[in-house]
Amino acid sequence: MNILIKSRRLSSKHFHSPTYKDAHIIDLTSKAESPWVKFSPFYPIEDIPIPFSNGKTGASVEGIWQGLKVFETTGVDLSKLDNRTMKGLKRTVRKYGTVLGHQKGLDNTELLDYITARQQLYAPMYKWVLDNKLQEELDEIRQLSTKFGTIVLLDYETNGDILDPSRPLSHAYLVKHYLEGNYPC
Repeated sequence: MNILIKSRRLSSKHFHSPTYKDAHIIDLTSKAESPWVKFSPFYPIEDIPIPFSNGKTGASVEGIWQGLKVFETTGVDLSKLDNRTMKGLKRTVRKYGTVLGHQKGLDNTELLDYITARQQLYAPMYKWVLDNKLQEELDEIRQLSTKFGTIVLLDYETNGDILDPSRPLSHAYLVKHYLEGNYPC
């Protein structure tokens, strides 16, 4: 299976080069068409278990991730957990000051640093979504890979290294890792 990750910000001209002549391109962002939009961490796929939270769930991976973020001026934001609009999820340093960490679930106040939070919160939540909500769509990607040979997954972010804090983690890379059997958690 040959899966490439590219930025959705690239012009469509970029994909008309001979490199992508036989590739099938799938947008996995919040701007994607159905069913691919379901891969967006912003998508309210529902009933995602919140790690370390005694059976509590949230609507989207991004909503839980943002809701558990703790800033110097404000703590967790429970309203993000049930946001089903795909809008208003981000919580920024511009508004709330320095990020102190992500709370390790809803049942305690321990703060996780950024990389540990990716490993113990974000990646496991996204894997749960892949395991439990997107198996049909993953099978379709596998079938398209067999048909076209190369699949290009589009994401706004292209950082596939969970240990690289310099850029946000690409969920398209998490899909690639999952399909290739080397998911990072």
